[in-house]
Amino acid sequence: MSDQRNTQLNIELTDEQAEGVYSNLAIITHSNAEFIIDFIKMMPGLPKAKVKSRIILTPQHAKRLLRALQENIAKFEAMNGQIKDIEPGNMPFNMGGPTAQA
Repeated sequence: MSDQRNTQLNIELTDEQAEGVYSNLAIITHSNAEFIIDFIKMMPGLPKAKVKSRIILTPQHAKRLLRALQENIAKFEAMNGQIKDIEPGNMPFNMGGPTAQA
């Protein structure tokens, strides 16, 4: 029989990391060995967006992340009601802001 002990993982979080990074768009690409998620911040009226963070995952970890998100969304919706989704193809890339003018 294997000896399964309760082990505690110590995770360090710097003050800068604790502030977080805002993202309102994610682009996911993959190869046979990894999934790449680029988290992007789009600003209203600007034609250019910046990648704020890139996360590279193995396929196994990508699937774990998917399950964890599904579980957490289900818990959130049980407490707060269903999250309304934007219909595919109707994503407001201009974010409702005024058109940029020079």
